[in-house]
Amino acid sequence: MDKPEETVSSEVIFRGRVFSVVRDRVRHGSREYVREVVVHPGAVAIIAMTSAREILLVKQFRYPAGRYLVEIPAGTLEEGESPESCAVRELEEETGYRACRIEKITEFFLAPGYSTEIIHLFMAYELERSTANPDVDEHITLLKVRAEEALAMIDKGEIIDAKTIAALLYLKQKRPEVFNV
Repeated sequence: MDKPEETVSSEVIFRGRVFSVVRDRVRHGSREYVREVVVHPGAVAIIAMTSAREILLVKQFRYPAGRYLVEIPAGTLEEGESPESCAVRELEEETGYRACRIEKITEFFLAPGYSTEIIHLFMAYELERSTANPDVDEHITLLKVRAEEALAMIDKGEIIDAKTIAALLYLKQKRPEVFNV
């Protein structure tokens, strides 16, 4: 399918540590207009399940939200890093668990109306205890909950993070055996 918009010009209007913002002038037929886009390297999110069929969640302070949010472990791709390597790294950094087996199950855009960020979703199995090593600006508490409890946390408004909601509902749809104990 052809793209209906053609980029006429592009300028970086902000370059940050994690993302940049570009202002593109685009053409559609005879019309031109401006698109502002957050250019992000991409991210990973991990549904990590223990042998006791518990899902690892992190309670993490999120500065833009101004509060702690309960989420699945996640993180931003570093330059040249594969999504799988990033998932392995982030899981251990945030939770103190290493996965003996990891599987990519899907990917999705976070906010395609203004951002290029794509999240690669992984399942992590056969977890082994390791040592957490969060970034200096991360304030994280590890939680272990049954899959059904995680869904109930969505219903109660205790989980309001979009990637976590999407991941858990995807898991419920595609891997219902996780919820049947």
